[in-house]
Amino acid sequence: MTVIDIPGSKSVTARALFLAAAAEGTTTLLRPLRSDDTEGFAEGLKSLGYVVTQDADRWHIEGRPAGPAVPDADVYCRDGATTARFLPTLVAAAASGTYRFDASAQMRRRPLAPLTRALTALGVDLRHGGAEGHHPLTVRAAGIQGGELTLDAGESSQYLTALLMLGPLTAKGLRIEVTELVSAPYVGITLAMMRDFGVDVEREGNTFTVPPGGYRATAYAVEPDASTASYFFAAAALTGREVTVPGLGIGALQGDLRFVDVLRDMGAEVAVGADATTVRSTGRLRGITVNMRDISDTMPTLAAIAPYADGPVVIEDVANTRVKECDRLEACAENLRAMGITVHTGPDRIEIHPGTPKPTGIATHGDHRIVMSFAVAGLRTPGLTYDDPGCVRKTFPRFHEVFADFADGLPGR
Repeated sequence: MTVIDIPGSKSVTARALFLAAAAEGTTTLLRPLRSDDTEGFAEGLKSLGYVVTQDADRWHIEGRPAGPAVPDADVYCRDGATTARFLPTLVAAAASGTYRFDASAQMRRRPLAPLTRALTALGVDLRHGGAEGHHPLTVRAAGIQGGELTLDAGESSQYLTALLMLGPLTAKGLRIEVTELVSAPYVGITLAMMRDFGVDVEREGNTFTVPPGGYRATAYAVEPDASTASYFFAAAALTGREVTVPGLGIGALQGDLRFVDVLRDMGAEVAVGADATTVRSTGRLRGITVNMRDISDTMPTLAAIAPYADGPVVIEDVANTRVKECDRLEACAENLRAMGITVHTGPDRIEIHPGTPKPTGIATHGDHRIVMSFAVAGLRTPGLTYDDPGCVRKTFPRFHEVFADFADGLPGR
């Protein structure tokens, strides 16, 4: 059995940074993720005047319920979607100030419109510097009274998360009616973390009522990243190995741990314990049809191992993967076809047939998840190369080193 120490969750770290910045007192984050995305978020907070101290395995954030410590700032969000969506929302609640946000070319292409429309509806003076609904943008803060919103979160649950976390910073709170919602488990993470920072959100179906009153600081342990764990779980199922990831168990916040249920349906043995999850290969992967709407960040992981199954793998209801760091659905199809695999795609689905993949150059499109997913396929198809292997720094800077250690334990290596 191989035990893999997975770095902290990106999603949890980003939420914790927002909540800590908004809370009364000093919050300590234990084992936060250190990656380009989270470092970018922390740097953004520092640009806004928040005091963030980063030690090796714990970060300390001095909260400011009143908002940024500076009245004027420029914030560069790098490639981080959570940074680019959460920080403008955080500053919007401040009593006054002018804050300008920009991001990488990749992030500039990603949509913000449902969030920026919602903020504008709340009275926020928000102006785009280029295309509507995209970075760059400027927020002229003057406080938010709150009230009722209708939100379409069918592209990204991050729009809803940003507004939920904003709610306690408004004068009257928020009532949000959601018409469409994707990646619903991520909203569950948000609600659980808000409770840990002292705020209970009332939920009735897809209507959320958020009270005013603010947050309180706490010590918060960041659990390992379940999306990152998917690569090692898939590797175990693909190569006849057994992998255990400590820190992800029955009580885990992240819905992406449900990827192991997909592997179980394909034939792997799975054990989810109190504080760890183990996947063991049975030597076979079955074809499967699966709806991955709620765990779509793991769609590329499944797509990369699909050719090695004994029947077609059909992944459905993943239209939102087309508006991630790249069009992940098309990127997976492009690379699988380059490997000689028969693939069919639709607006929200991909169908992958069994085959004998051949080595090729993987077009990563600068997307960390494409690199890490096809690294798993590379365990059975040596010789795959990547045009931008370094883009894993976004969430797992040491991925290639850790994955190489795992691969060295395989028979014949």
